[in-house]
Amino acid sequence: MNVLRAVVCVCLLVTAGAVAAQTTSECPSLPASSGLQWQSLVQRDFILCKATAADGREVLSLTLSARNPELPLNRALRQEKGGFAGETLYWYQPDLGGQKPPGYDTRRITVVKFDKNRFAQIALYAGDKSELGSLQTLAQGMNLTPSAVAAGR
Repeated sequence: MNVLRAVVCVCLLVTAGAVAAQTTSECPSLPASSGLQWQSLVQRDFILCKATAADGREVLSLTLSARNPELPLNRALRQEKGGFAGETLYWYQPDLGGQKPPGYDTRRITVVKFDKNRFAQIALYAGDKSELGSLQTLAQGMNLTPSAVAAGR
């Protein structure tokens, strides 16, 4: 039940980002060829960046925070090895309490700890395996902005 609450909280946070969307340089740059656009929400203790495709679909969300999201990442759900901002990581299928909604097979989530008070939570919502690979490659090539790093977010 706690896992389900965590997933609901993340979804609510993402929805809040859509309501208060704005463009910011706090989010990592996206290659022009990706066709993605950031919407962001910047608060004192976190930055939420949500990438949407040309059709309006959310395909990637990135939360930079000074707080550990304490998201349980079940080893049984571990999938691909990857990277983000120079850090090595594993992608996981999200734990939705046994539910497998449409598109579940190509959803991924991970948390990266940079140091004591810097975390990134990344979620991918790919439409198919090919898009999943593209999004993982995109995430691996991202660099955090100097202002986000300096702010300890």
